[in-house]
Amino acid sequence: MALSLTWDVLHKNFMKSVPIWSSTFYFLFYAAAAALIPFLALYYEHLGLSGGQIGLLLGISPLITLFAAPFWTSLADVKHRHKTVLTVAMTAVVVVMLVFPSIKKPALLFLAVSLFALFSASIIPLMDSATMSMLGGQKDQYGRIRLWGTIGWGVTAPIAGAVLQGCGLQWSFWIYAALMFVALFVGRQLIFAPAHTEASFRHGVRTLLTDRRWVLFLLMVFMTGIGSSAISTYLSVLMESMKATKTLIGLALTVSTISELPIMFFSNLLLRRLKARGLLILAMAIVGIRCLLYYFVNTSGGVLAIQLLHGLTFPILWVAGVTHAAESAPAGLGATAQGVFSGTLLGFGAAAGSLLGGILIDRLGPAGMFGVIGWVVLSSLVVFLFFERKFIRVVA
Repeated sequence: MALSLTWDVLHKNFMKSVPIWSSTFYFLFYAAAAALIPFLALYYEHLGLSGGQIGLLLGISPLITLFAAPFWTSLADVKHRHKTVLTVAMTAVVVVMLVFPSIKKPALLFLAVSLFALFSASIIPLMDSATMSMLGGQKDQYGRIRLWGTIGWGVTAPIAGAVLQGCGLQWSFWIYAALMFVALFVGRQLIFAPAHTEASFRHGVRTLLTDRRWVLFLLMVFMTGIGSSAISTYLSVLMESMKATKTLIGLALTVSTISELPIMFFSNLLLRRLKARGLLILAMAIVGIRCLLYYFVNTSGGVLAIQLLHGLTFPILWVAGVTHAAESAPAGLGATAQGVFSGTLLGFGAAAGSLLGGILIDRLGPAGMFGVIGWVVLSSLVVFLFFERKFIRVVA
């Protein structure tokens, strides 16, 4: 009873601070990512690594995320040490990034990338869990807070590019470390939901994974993740096959970033009308259609137009997943549910999409790859909807 009253008081006091601390954290986190992720392949190439070595370094992170995100978030829930886990994770990634430019040997690079993926996997799931807890009954406002992450990415990417052009690619890691160091202190201002001891961790996880609707949701997230990963990984390859300049490729990324802004801002209205399930169905359908459109167009201008659909794919997919995880998580396992969702999308789905996309490109070319994946995603959606109607709703 006392714990409940304490949480109610804290919740009321912090509700006014949610937009400030959470928005600032998302801005800093994705600003840091914008200074690092787009330039990693270039950095590895600058070191003289082979294509196979670069592929291995880029591909290991999603696989580690698949296991690391649920592991750390589960640990945080079980031990009730969410802030501790978040602080340790962020401190670790800052240290890794500071020493990264001094590493030249492929084996040590592999170790550094693995450590970075191991610790960074927990940051956003924990952040999402804290934000949704602090929002309480206003969870549909999540998109407007998460919007600041998109702004952070859009603002920082061109600035970082200019700095790296003049100072060298090693500055990518130092900028990341500096921004994450600031974010570390912002993260200390967050609060997490109070611990619930009425159910064991094992019982809670069993409850989560035996819920047919939750499992079906994760399967749909996985298949949508395959399509999203193929787009984010191989869009530049498709545009290069069309003889597009690097400026046009960069413009395509800018268009997709801008398209996120209105969708994130009005995501609360979409959630109220379609709910998390409806948003996921919409995202899955648009991802499949988007892939098919890449197959049919043969000009870089057409690709730029298709990029406007990005706002209806990954942003609403992420909002749907975070919201569903927050609503369906067993008591005391909010962070675990976010970790499972994140691991499924950014781990399992991303790795499968990159692998399948690479295999299909070798056999069918970039356009053919997008055509196959588009049909796979849309066909999977039809199967999932049939399965849900035939079996799950009957049981419910």
